[in-house]
Amino acid sequence: MAKVSSIDKNLKRQKKVASNAARRARLKAIIQDRSLPIEERFQATLKLAEMPRNGAKIRLRNRCRVTGRPRGYYRKLGMSRIALRDLASIGQVPGVVKSSW
Repeated sequence: MAKVSSIDKNLKRQKKVASNAARRARLKAIIQDRSLPIEERFQATLKLAEMPRNGAKIRLRNRCRVTGRPRGYYRKLGMSRIALRDLASIGQVPGVVKSSW
């Protein structure tokens, strides 16, 4: 089980990303628009730099929904390899069968 503080910090970041997504997208569109004057684009860059860093999507970490483990994460299932193995061995994941040869 991961530290509760790490899981909470990531949840806090997710909320901040969701609340700032529209404004960040607007500012990025202004920055990348070459038809606008350079001063306006520079002002948008400064405004983007003033925004909280935890509002950036890149700061999020994929974590297992069951254990909170940050590594060995399967995006399709939303859980780590260890949690997947545990749930599959007791028959909780549909379509997954333990192999033996």
